[in-house]
Amino acid sequence: MSSGNDCQPQTLTKPALGEKEVTELVDRVFGLKVFWIRPLPSYDDQNFHVRVSRHKGAAEGADEYVLKIMNSEDSQNPDLIEAQTQAMMFLSAEGFPSATPYLTKDGNMMSLESGDTGPGSKKYMVRLLTYLPGTPVAKIATNTQILYEIGKLAASLDKALSEKFHHPSVKSLHRGQFIWNLANVPLLDQYIYALGQTKYREVVEQVIEQFKGKIIPKLSSFRACINHGDLNDHNILVDSSSGSLENPQYRVSGILDFSDMSYGYYVFEVAIVITYMMIESPDPLSVGGHVLAGFESVLPLTEEERGALFLLVSGRFSQSLVIAAHTALRYPENKEYLMITAKTGWKHLMKMFEVGQEAVEKTWFETARAYGHDAPA
Repeated sequence: MSSGNDCQPQTLTKPALGEKEVTELVDRVFGLKVFWIRPLPSYDDQNFHVRVSRHKGAAEGADEYVLKIMNSEDSQNPDLIEAQTQAMMFLSAEGFPSATPYLTKDGNMMSLESGDTGPGSKKYMVRLLTYLPGTPVAKIATNTQILYEIGKLAASLDKALSEKFHHPSVKSLHRGQFIWNLANVPLLDQYIYALGQTKYREVVEQVIEQFKGKIIPKLSSFRACINHGDLNDHNILVDSSSGSLENPQYRVSGILDFSDMSYGYYVFEVAIVITYMMIESPDPLSVGGHVLAGFESVLPLTEEERGALFLLVSGRFSQSLVIAAHTALRYPENKEYLMITAKTGWKHLMKMFEVGQEAVEKTWFETARAYGHDAPA
């Protein structure tokens, strides 16, 4: 859910290439013949599910990819896109279910392409990534087993990136004022107008003020790492590995969308996962304990990090809801996708504040404690 360069989501241009242009682009840049093409939903980039054939339109031997056309603003930062792509390749080599790039005819991971002709023509960075099979978590009825697995995955992924990923491009992940980094919840002040004068705005203003007072001063005490930054219920794919119809056992089959990667803190990642796993849950306040237990099976949080979770989850809800409202005003044609989180997100954020931090934390921590993790597994 990247939203442009740092804190300026309003400056980007979302690509709008037609299927004919995309078909020609895949042939020209990657040397592949498109068999069929389908648009995929996206926040501010343009994505296509592409099936190609090396045999001129024949179905045999076809391969499936995702063509990612970056927005105009992010396309101006090739180092950042390279860092994201190198991280995906690194994680795939480490055994994580991550996509890998198909190289251009020139042997590059990406290509800068014109979106149209004429004055003011925008340039868009293009990549072709392997297509990962599976069902988005948003489309299944989550159970405690998959919530635990996703928490464990989040910790393992950040740990691997932070301890072993040393590509030169990694320095570009220091993204300062990047609006989706959880440290930057106070930057929401400049977009809060999009909520109008509502009860929702009052809650977000409360979150921002508490964040400034209780989270920002403690950041230096949190353990730093590289965050994926957007492990939401549409960016994690699963398949059913075993179990009964009543109680299926899932495994993660794909991790998507590394465009929000940045330097942050381990506790940010678990808070982000808890937020998005709450979205579709019929019992949202119970979700956090299972995700936390999975995360802590790899990386137990400190007391200070645990104490920040409630406000960090509230902060991510606020980011998602405010930025979606702001972006929907600019791109009304994409409003349905942009407002996915809002359908239940406001209800969950309001409920958290109604129940209160102490009671919510009690539920989370008691659930996590029941798993019996005193040290990493």
